Amino acid sequence: MKVLIGGAGIGGLALALSLHHRFDDIDIQLYDAAPEFRPLGLGINLMPHAVRVLAELGLRSRLAHVAVEAKEFAFYTSRGQQIHTEATGIDAGYAYPHFSIHRGDLHSVLHRAVVERIGAERVHTGHRLADFAQDEAGVAARFVDAEGHTVAMATGDVLIGADGLHSAVRKAFYPDEGEPLFHGINMWRGVTRGAPFLSGASATRVGALHRTGKLVVYPIRDDIDGNGTQLINWVVEVVTDAASPTDWSAPGRLEDFIDLFAGWKFDWLDVERLVRDADIILSYPMADRDPVDRWTFGRVTLLGDAAHPMYPRGGNGAAQAILDAEALAACLATTSDPFTALAEYESERLPIVNKIVLTNRETPPDALIEEVERRTGGGTFERIDDVISTAEIEAFTKGYQVVAGYDLETVANKGRT
Repeated sequence: MKVLIGGAGIGGLALALSLHHRFDDIDIQLYDAAPEFRPLGLGINLMPHAVRVLAELGLRSRLAHVAVEAKEFAFYTSRGQQIHTEATGIDAGYAYPHFSIHRGDLHSVLHRAVVERIGAERVHTGHRLADFAQDEAGVAARFVDAEGHTVAMATGDVLIGADGLHSAVRKAFYPDEGEPLFHGINMWRGVTRGAPFLSGASATRVGALHRTGKLVVYPIRDDIDGNGTQLINWVVEVVTDAASPTDWSAPGRLEDFIDLFAGWKFDWLDVERLVRDADIILSYPMADRDPVDRWTFGRVTLLGDAAHPMYPRGGNGAAQAILDAEALAACLATTSDPFTALAEYESERLPIVNKIVLTNRETPPDALIEEVERRTGGGTFERIDDVISTAEIEAFTKGYQVVAGYDLETVANKGRT
């Protein structure tokens, strides 16, 4: 079997490794528009459901070497008061850790493994998927360079569109879909070198978006200078009518949002100073697309952001692409008929991720903070139990985990041979 993968991001690389893991003899060809691989984006959280897949591909120790192993989720109000803290990863009883990691480090781990196992000659940079055609015998794809000149024609048994939010494959099937949907929230993201806060391994959410803005903050590299300093990733969300470009590398301006976080100085973290001291600030809109009811058309299917672009909440963008890769490789390995394999992959994955897309819009993990802020009017409290019960807290946190597929029971029962 020959598989053409349009897009060598996290999803495309994970698919290549998953296919290599399952097939003794398979021709895998990856194509990416970037002229060379370089670190993009900033931090992401890899929950145990995604780490399980990568661990089964033999990458656990490599990830542990470059990531911070998260120990807890922490929820705080915009006044810096603790609402709830719960263990995560190994400390919560999972067989797999929760890694907080720089997206560039994750991509490098995957890319290096592909080069070692599949071969550098199978990864074609400077090749943007332009168009394709298929028939009963196979699929043919055309790739172009940055100027739009044809640089390659390739044929294969299947074509996988892992080409991201602006997917050419998806556009071919949904030509009238238009631009990604902006829902009135913009994000500014940055990394700052600083001392550890809380446990030193906390994935922390602070504040309620619709009252004062929101912060997500967590370390992604440990001891970067030999003195215990961490590289700390932060994301602020602000309600606004002004959307940034849908480009992970778009620069952001401090003055566009810092006033909302003035005075956010808690006994466990000086948020304003953290943001002002950033090495880099990027800006990105909270954008997604409405779910579609079909990804697969004959020998061609979609994967990752091309299939189900979603709000970057709960660590689910990269994670769901990795889970897509595992499922698609398994389906291709269980039947010699590519039409059946791609259809089965769609049947398994589409309803799951479509539900996550909609949940991320309406009730993300930090809905708990929003509810506490609503009940307190943005004020302080003496005891959190006077504001919200333990059962209600668990309903917020566990409910999202079940939808996203990283609750303890689902991860424990999941696995493919």
